[in-house]
Amino acid sequence: MSRSYNLNPKPTKSSFSLDYKAELNEEQYAAVSSQPGPALVIAGAGSGKTRTLTYRVAFLIEKGFEPKNILLLTFTNKASREMLERVKELVPVDISDLWGGTFHSICNRILRRHAGDIGFTSSFSILDRDDQKSLLNTVIADLDIDAKDKRFPKADVLLTIFSLSLNTGANIQAIVRESYPYFEDWVDQIEEINTKYVQKKKDVNSMDFDDLLVLTVKLLKGDLDLRQRYQKKFQHILVDEFQDTNHVQSSLVNLLVAGQESIMVVGDDAQSIYSWRGADMENILGFPERFKNARTFRIESNYRSVPEILELSNSAIKANSKQFEKNLKAHRQGGSARPALVALDDPAQQANFVAQRILELREEGVELEEIAVLYRAHHQSLEIQMELTNRDIPFQITSGLRFFEQAHIKDVAAFLRFVVNRKDEISFKRMVLMLPGVGNIGAEKLWRSWVATGWHERVENPAKFSSIMLEFRPPKKAATSWEQLCFTLDELIEGGEFARPSKMVYSVLEGVYDEYIRASFDNYEQRKQDIQQLMDYGEGFDDIMEFLAQLSLMSTVDDSPSGKKEQPDDESVVLSSIHQAKGLEWKAVFVIWLTEGMFPNGRILDMDDRDALEEERRLFYVALTRAKDELYLTYPMINPKSYRGDLVQTPSSFLNDFPRTLVEEWNVSNTPTWDEEDYLDEDFGDDPF
Repeated sequence: MSRSYNLNPKPTKSSFSLDYKAELNEEQYAAVSSQPGPALVIAGAGSGKTRTLTYRVAFLIEKGFEPKNILLLTFTNKASREMLERVKELVPVDISDLWGGTFHSICNRILRRHAGDIGFTSSFSILDRDDQKSLLNTVIADLDIDAKDKRFPKADVLLTIFSLSLNTGANIQAIVRESYPYFEDWVDQIEEINTKYVQKKKDVNSMDFDDLLVLTVKLLKGDLDLRQRYQKKFQHILVDEFQDTNHVQSSLVNLLVAGQESIMVVGDDAQSIYSWRGADMENILGFPERFKNARTFRIESNYRSVPEILELSNSAIKANSKQFEKNLKAHRQGGSARPALVALDDPAQQANFVAQRILELREEGVELEEIAVLYRAHHQSLEIQMELTNRDIPFQITSGLRFFEQAHIKDVAAFLRFVVNRKDEISFKRMVLMLPGVGNIGAEKLWRSWVATGWHERVENPAKFSSIMLEFRPPKKAATSWEQLCFTLDELIEGGEFARPSKMVYSVLEGVYDEYIRASFDNYEQRKQDIQQLMDYGEGFDDIMEFLAQLSLMSTVDDSPSGKKEQPDDESVVLSSIHQAKGLEWKAVFVIWLTEGMFPNGRILDMDDRDALEEERRLFYVALTRAKDELYLTYPMINPKSYRGDLVQTPSSFLNDFPRTLVEEWNVSNTPTWDEEDYLDEDFGDDPF
């Protein structure tokens, strides 16, 4: 059955005219000039997605549609500003009435007009993360939860659980069972807290960022007249990065478009990498099913990378079963070399190779800011940070703080610093403030108790900290945890001497800190991996004093990675997780730690989840397509591990997804590289799954 689209039956043609065929390639032009109706634009990496969207807006305005009747939804303020600025440059008309912005900003505009319909006033406050934690802690305090025997999740973790529930449509019990199984005993209390938190926000006339989306959907679902008014207003809806939409965002779009269906969504399913925060790739994959008359446009001309990089990228993603098939074609001429596949002996040699090659690239005229080192997880950058620092190569980190500056690394170090320097009041208080029920006053009392023993002045090590500190009187809530802390400190000294640094880190993690990070942080697995990496780093030290000194020297207080207090270099190499690198590009890219368990991530391999593994492969694809001119894929063949000796690494299964003819294998290592046929026969067979 055919549909008729009564979008604007008599648009008045504008007085300007752009030469779209001259400004756009054939693929872009086909999408931009398409007739009103549902349209899916699959825009590959580096294909000019933003250009397509902005020219589509200009095209609609030129055809006589009023800016006030166009809605442009983006994911970031930066993307929104960039697109609107480009539209302003293209069309000689006032576009101030165009509704362009992030999902959250558009929902805020709607709610400011109609908040009274859902029990708020138009002057409602928007809570940031700190505001949320403060309000939630008030709710938790009112419930007086008994957490003597087992830690209760902190506000950050609870807020993440609530957010995942809202954005995926799954109930809290399911979220806890799947992502936070160690809190299943608390699920009834967590659900009760959520209920009271929702009410508390209403009582104080405040919304958090999730509420902006959820309450707008609730408003439109509950008021047919209002919904139809907005459906009539937004005659054309355009959505950027559609592969990243979640359950709530998809519902919002469906509500606004229903009945008219003049919608154009732009995205790339091959770059859908955010399921962990609620994004649902089925929104883009299922678009043609939901909109039966939808036309699909593929934009596959890539303006970023040389053909050698694109050929590898196209081949690497083909192993995924869930995707719109596409084949990126290079607009640029061929480069001088194929991407390099580099096997190294160990993480130290990998770091050495990356640093040395960066210096060589700089000598060849590649600016440092045009070089990036990408990795699956932040802790994988440790050796690179150290090597760049040692060579005085400036770098910036977009994936978080420098390794040794992270809160959880400093937390663990506090235990070690106190044992070594028993006058260290700062480390002592940082350590005890992690205990439940201990605040600044309690920490001060415990410190005074320690000073009163006189042990802070003594040179020799106590045989057992517990024989001294168990006499102190911590708050009741902290009693059990205080005992664990005291016994953990005992393990840091063996026979009157300090234990090896790696053993000390292990004792802190297993004794008290693992439970703490489970309850305190929403990215428990990532932080635990960081601490395990610190443990591995400690294997290189026998002397705890030297280990702690290196931690201090590597923790800088200014922008210079060398720790020198001089003007930082304008140029700097970028170190980034692949998630943070999406949407960016560099002339030369290093993708490191391409081993099973590191990339793809070991937790995903343990899950034996094909969908999750396919997302890991999409992440690999995103990494490859960040490179413009040169691409280096590296992996260490041996990984020194604490307590287990040297661990032989298996190269990433993703390296089996493309023919070896697409890469140039560099044998930098002293160890023979792996043989492809042996690798296939002994490890995976023909199917990496």
